[in-house]
Amino acid sequence: MNITELLKDLNSRGLEAEKICDGEIKVIANKDNFITHLHYLQSINYEHLANINGVDYIDENEFEVVYQIYSYTDKIHIIFKVRIPREKPVIQSIVDLWEQAQFYEREVHEFYGIHFEGNKDLSPLFLEDWMDLPPLRKDFDTERFSEIVMGSMRNGGKK
Repeated sequence: MNITELLKDLNSRGLEAEKICDGEIKVIANKDNFITHLHYLQSINYEHLANINGVDYIDENEFEVVYQIYSYTDKIHIIFKVRIPREKPVIQSIVDLWEQAQFYEREVHEFYGIHFEGNKDLSPLFLEDWMDLPPLRKDFDTERFSEIVMGSMRNGGKK
């Protein structure tokens, strides 16, 4: 399927899809049915989940979960975006679709606090014994955190 046909197909399915450049499109989906659309894309040769990222839109009181998927057959990269509320950042896991989502979801959970419902292991990958807000949230106070850490170092490791 070429990019024009794909855009027409995705828009007819109720998605907001637009071409960014040759070989790349952006898709915006609703959190209530995004899994259905990802499953469909997987069924039409979008077999490679390259990454999952988080974006914090603090002024809009939302997070965005961004799925990067690719078709080796069609040579098209899809940036697939889903918005969720910051108050209760929960979204369905896609581990059942792409096994490698396990690692990506754990990372986004750790750095943004987004819970992936259905993911059986959201344990920390990098931030052992972390007791503050997730560090990539825009309301995380980096300066305050640095002062606490530096103060602790000056006091021989005591906070």
